[in-house]
Amino acid sequence: MTVTQEGARTYEVRTYGCQMNVHDSERLSGLLEDAGYVAAAEGDPADVVVFNTCAVRENADNRLYGNLGHLRPAKVKNPRMQIAVGGCLAQKDQGEIVRKAPWVDVVFGTHNIGSLPVLLERARVAGEAQVELKESLEVFPSTLPTKRESAYAAWVAISVGCNNTCTFCIVPSLRGKEKDRRPGDVLAEVGTLVGQGVLEVTLLGQNVNTYGVEFGDRLAFGKLLRACGDVEGLERVRFTSPHPAAFTDDVIAAMAETPNVMHQLHMPLQSGSDAVLKAMRRSYRAERYLGIIERVRAAMPDAAISTDIIVGFPGETEEDFQATLDVVRASRFANAFTFQYSIRPGTPAATMPGQVPKEVVQERYERLVALQEEISWAENKKQVGRTLEVLVAEGEGRKDAATLRLSGRAADNRLVHFAVGDGEAPRPGDMVTTEITYAAPHHLVADGALVSLRRTRAGDAWEARTSAPQSKGVSLGMPAIGRPAPLPPAPACAPH
Repeated sequence: MTVTQEGARTYEVRTYGCQMNVHDSERLSGLLEDAGYVAAAEGDPADVVVFNTCAVRENADNRLYGNLGHLRPAKVKNPRMQIAVGGCLAQKDQGEIVRKAPWVDVVFGTHNIGSLPVLLERARVAGEAQVELKESLEVFPSTLPTKRESAYAAWVAISVGCNNTCTFCIVPSLRGKEKDRRPGDVLAEVGTLVGQGVLEVTLLGQNVNTYGVEFGDRLAFGKLLRACGDVEGLERVRFTSPHPAAFTDDVIAAMAETPNVMHQLHMPLQSGSDAVLKAMRRSYRAERYLGIIERVRAAMPDAAISTDIIVGFPGETEEDFQATLDVVRASRFANAFTFQYSIRPGTPAATMPGQVPKEVVQERYERLVALQEEISWAENKKQVGRTLEVLVAEGEGRKDAATLRLSGRAADNRLVHFAVGDGEAPRPGDMVTTEITYAAPHHLVADGALVSLRRTRAGDAWEARTSAPQSKGVSLGMPAIGRPAPLPPAPACAPH
């Protein structure tokens, strides 16, 4: 039974979109709890419902207004209820949200998430909607209170915003120009997290490898990776997502030479056609992209590389699409997040000539998915017989109860479902070593006995968190996987 503060108002945060939004929702939850709110128990109606929105996924507007419409009867029934809308769609639509859904109490943007508690109180006292959207960042989100979803893994934002002008992307106009944190601030947060039991951090930015542009150090990202290697007790470092145009050899060297930086890389391709990349304003070409992949594999032969690909960008011909398939074959991606292009209002691509018919896009998309499934399965089969160390996760294996397995992520981020056996049960945050016995396109299975179990400070932290009386944490709409679980990255959303 949930223990709540007597009379405290309850909240729920509903999150859509990219990893940056997920991390922002941890801040929103922390802000609300700092202001005295309590997370609503699962299935219970909340006094405050916050939508943290995405503007770039297809039908984002319809999804938001449909959800707002579903909440209207609950708001009529409960006068204490408040509804707030934030995130990229709020930054884009601004006052239009209140015009379309006048029962919304608060609209806030990507630059002023810290204002939410004040705006809720102002709306309650004034009895009218409060719309506040800043044009530039008020305060870097890392300074705000945070309610982290995982006891053993954490996002750490090193920058926000984007200086690129990709024609399919609306992020720069909604998130603003890149703003970088000082390295000392980033490392201080990492150190604090490790002190709380965290074993793994994921460095987060719209274009994470351009970190340092604001304070004039183009080698800053590689230096930051190496500095993370000096944090005692930090076992795994990841980052998402770099931009191929800014990916330099010093970063490859830092990955290869820093023991706790994982040999896993998410490198968005978007298209293998130079003509399409030019139309997208992606400032690299297929040859440069393949050169990066080649150098990464030369330095780290075991590296698992994933990507994003958009099919059917305006003007894409069959020849262009074949060029994408050629790069996919050459790159041997462990997995790929594939998207059918759809018009995003407000982007240059939305009005480009040569919009590709839906049925053509669908047929190309199916061919790409089939090819990538074949490659992913072949690459995963190479893992059979290998002994891997797995960070045990919470909530990743949907069928674990039926299969009597637990799940987690290997160092290269592959998903592993493993048998526990008759010994001591691992906790989320613990490390197990196990031998892979079977491979599927999207996961590995280890059905033999565990080679070893290492109980960790992270497992202790998870156990302390789950055994202590507390309100249930807000659901971010995504499972934990040994690190904050990534949604499939949006092709026009951060990070890219």
